[in-house]
Amino acid sequence: MNEINPTVTEADLHAYADGHLPEADRVRIEEWLSEHPDDAAQVAGWQAQNAEIRSLFAGHEKSRDTDSDLVSRPAAAFAWPRRSAVAAALAAFFALGAVAGHYGPQFFERPELQLAASDTFPREAQNAFLVYAGEVRHPVEVFANEEAHLATWLGKRLAIANLKVPDLQTLGFQLVGGRLLPVDGRPGAMFMYENQGGERLTVLVGRNADNRTTSFRFAAADKVETFYWIDGELGYAVTGEISRGMLRKVAEECYRQFPS
Repeated sequence: MNEINPTVTEADLHAYADGHLPEADRVRIEEWLSEHPDDAAQVAGWQAQNAEIRSLFAGHEKSRDTDSDLVSRPAAAFAWPRRSAVAAALAAFFALGAVAGHYGPQFFERPELQLAASDTFPREAQNAFLVYAGEVRHPVEVFANEEAHLATWLGKRLAIANLKVPDLQTLGFQLVGGRLLPVDGRPGAMFMYENQGGERLTVLVGRNADNRTTSFRFAAADKVETFYWIDGELGYAVTGEISRGMLRKVAEECYRQFPS
């Protein structure tokens, strides 16, 4: 590595993609990208995700003069807020242009908000969809006619008080049912939905008490698309072979209904 272009870290690339670098560093990263096409393609993908996430949460963006307070509190005083505060913080993130799970310099300085080392969660969501969505007789363990029991049972297994099964009828999807399944070696919940055309989608919920990351991302494998987000200890993923636009609407509706 030459002195003009020292080692570029992944955090540098994320900060560049989100527009959080001073001019001198921006020029340095652009020089690096011009010489490393794989990194350039990855950054372009992150920037496309940024645009997708801005579009998804545009309805929640309400900027206020006090929004900056949500991202500048001392690290020692930081604690995951309640649901209303999370929504407000997200609005502030998007208003500041820090989206797609890659936040600005303030967040890279906080060890409790570093990005995950790997993205196993979306792969598990995609695998669950591929295994169960095609099942005809046994797609779920508990069917929709026992929705109350389903919510209570899975809520206890995941230690989530008052777990709500998302209602997606306004988007044309009826609940098929749900099942318990492992997510990262721990109990997880999967809810399955189907529309009148026979298209199915799954909603995965997992808990990891060790999680310290926050992210809002898309993942794709062949024709299977996943939108997933991590909120404190809880991770959520919506997966299906449906249009990305509809997937975003489903994810937004689930976000509104799920507890934190």
